[in-house]
Amino acid sequence: MKIADSGRPAEVLLVEDNEDDVIITRRGFNKSDLPVNLHRVENGEECMQFLRKTGQYADAPTPDLILLDLNMPVKDGREVLSEIVADEQLRRLAVVVLTTSESDQDLLTMYDLRCSSYILKPVDFKEFQQVIKYIGEYWFTIVVLPNGRSE
Repeated sequence: MKIADSGRPAEVLLVEDNEDDVIITRRGFNKSDLPVNLHRVENGEECMQFLRKTGQYADAPTPDLILLDLNMPVKDGREVLSEIVADEQLRRLAVVVLTTSESDQDLLTMYDLRCSSYILKPVDFKEFQQVIKYIGEYWFTIVVLPNGRSE
């Protein structure tokens, strides 16, 4: 079932250490007019705690979509995606890499790790907001996502 048809807000986990990018992402989802609960963690270690519901994230929802930055402190996006795909409970989560890295090696590595999409962050504020709006519309009105909630 598409998230937009489910009658509930989409749960999005933004893994991002740049506060400006967090603000732009929030505004982009607000412009999409889709109900989205945006959760944010600042690094890969916090991301894995959120996904595994440990520590302060014991009551965290299972995200419908993860927006993952590559270059972060503590644990980077490459390490995070490696852990996600190796974990039986997490490997079906949709992970969109949202990064400034134009490296061919990063692109290939992330697709080798089975990321769902690789999107370059636009440097222009309005373009970035528009990309986030399109991400929401695509992932929550067109794509059918697996139900990631544990039964």
